Parts: sequence; C-alpha cells; structure tokens
Amino acid sequence: MREIIFDTETTGLDPKTGHRLVEIGCIELIDRRESGRNFHAYFHPERDMPPEAEAVHGLSIQFLADKPLFAARVEELLEFLGDAPLVAHNAAFDFGFVNAELARVGRPALDPARMCCTVQMARKLHPGAKHNLDALCVRYGIDRSHRVKHGALLDAELLAHLYIEMTGGRQIGLGLGASAPGSATAPIILPRSPERPWREARPHAA
Repeated sequence: MREIIFDTETTGLDPKTGHRLVEIGCIELIDRRESGRNFHAYFHPERDMPPEAEAVHGLSIQFLADKPLFAARVEELLEFLGDAPLVAHNAAFDFGFVNAELARVGRPALDPARMCCTVQMARKLHPGAKHNLDALCVRYGIDRSHRVKHGALLDAELLAHLYIEMTGGRQIGLGLGASAPGSATAPIILPRSPERPWREARPHAA
C-alpha cells in the first residue's frame, strides 16, 4: 500500500485572505515503511512574508526570491502524489492551501476522501493530551532535537515516524506463530536433535 505523508509552510493561516503556500515536503511510504523517495519544493509566494510567519519557519522573502512559482512544479507534485492516501497533521489546513494553489493554476482540487489527519487520530488515541507534533514525538519517543524551526520536509519526516508508531509500529503484523485457542501466544516447540540423548529434567529450586 502506498501512502504519502506531507507537510506545508505558508505565509499565514488562511488562503482565503490571500496567504500562500511557500514550501511542501512529501514522504512516500510503501506498506507503512519509508521507501526513500520524497518530493520537496519551495515556492515564491508573489507577496510579502509576514514577520510572524517567518518567525515560525524562517523562510524570508529574500530566500524565496529566486524560487519557482507553484505553477512551475505542479505537474511534478501531482505525479508524485498520484492517487495515494494523503496523511498530514491538521490535514484540513494543508489540504486548504494546496487546493487553493491548485485552483489558481486551473487544476482540480485534491479529493478530501484521500485525507488522513493525524491530529484526529491522536485525539482518539490520547483524549485530553496535547496533540501538537512536538508533544506527540515526545510521547512516542521520536527524536526531534534537530527541529529548531518548522520545515515542511523535516516535519513530514517526523510525521512519517509518528504515523507509523500511531498505527501499530514497525512490527505490526509480524507474528511469530499462530495463537492457540484460549491463549495469547502459542508455545514454540523445537524438534529434538537425533544426535543428542534424551535426559530427564533435573530437579531445581523454585
């Protein structure tokens, strides 16, 4: 099964008020394991960068000045996404910005049915707890010491690890044997080697 974990950085909180997408990072999972493929791009927002947004992700308008417009890489992005489910933290936010950019270039919006939100997952798994990415990384023991500021590809990588852990960990489905009826785990019985003589069990202290 192919899934895409992705994150975005923007100039603000709402694309309906003129805020734009400035970075996207995507990580490919195959059968809940990272395949090593990713997509990462910065975009010129065609507007200024508010100081409060720059304080979050560190992307200045000077840094973005020579970056391409979204339209220049939209085909590459859509090809990478394919028809896979799309996993994001607070997914409605990220979908809203990507769909706003797609509308600007005359492309169909991403189908909300493809959306998987890890914030909603966390609320069901850990009601009443903090559900931001930092808090969840601490809860699941994921190293985030290199995360000084938000970054789309870095956050997507952290989210990929988090998503795997929240959905059962890397060992899900790796059973060692069938369970016997009425027991949690069936005993593992190894055949006796014909070269070794049979010995009765020796008495031992409890």
